[in-house]
Amino acid sequence: MASIASSSTTTLISSSRVLLPSKSSLLSPAVSFPRTFASSSSGFSRLVPLTSRLSASRRSFVVKAQADDLPLVGNKAPDFEAEAVFDQEFIKVKLSEYIGKKYVILFFYPLDFTFVCPTEITAFSDRYEEFEKLNTEVLGVSVDSVFSHLAWVQTDRKSGGLGDLNYPLVSDITKSISKSFGVLIPDQGIALRGLFIIDKEGVIQHSTINNLGIGRSVDETMRTLQALQYVQENPDEVCPAGWKPGEKSMKPDPKLSKEYFSAI
Repeated sequence: MASIASSSTTTLISSSRVLLPSKSSLLSPAVSFPRTFASSSSGFSRLVPLTSRLSASRRSFVVKAQADDLPLVGNKAPDFEAEAVFDQEFIKVKLSEYIGKKYVILFFYPLDFTFVCPTEITAFSDRYEEFEKLNTEVLGVSVDSVFSHLAWVQTDRKSGGLGDLNYPLVSDITKSISKSFGVLIPDQGIALRGLFIIDKEGVIQHSTINNLGIGRSVDETMRTLQALQYVQENPDEVCPAGWKPGEKSMKPDPKLSKEYFSAI
């Protein structure tokens, strides 16, 4: 069974603009992961000129909204505790236990023993050491039982199975985790291909959701994670489109940003 914990209504975000998910996707309170999520109690009470907002520190941008209107990105991830399969054994995974310790890549997939899913799951497993070097845990989630997960892990890759994986597969058999992250398809009872990057404070910093037939890119997930870690380590800088480690970043200021634009 997965338990859900509530999140705060005012939180720091790393962007001045966020797309709000539908209210139905946020009916369940937040979930706690083995990582931490930070929140703030301050917010804008009035409009300020655009130039003032652009020159302000990124840390001053907040979301202030009713609880059921809060976006997932920029807020604490919904916490959960659920059964999982790892190293061909049944274990318990609690998201909030990662807080203060590691970043988390949390990805949802529709069902075990399907077609696109094993290509994604094994791709993340094959690159696990790279995520580990970035102090990041990977967690896969579907609505299948732990018994189904175990049978799939025990099936050879050449036969459509997964073989041994380097990270846990979580069982969301109650569908509460998928619902709390806004990826559940209610009339089908399965999850869309949602992927969330959660920082060490437990805050969701990135999310993507693909429809059922479209697989995700491990390379892009890695690049986004690296960009997130860079801006958190360098809070006065931002990463432009396609940024990769070693490339030039940008100052979020009308004048200082010209240094970047003049070099491209």
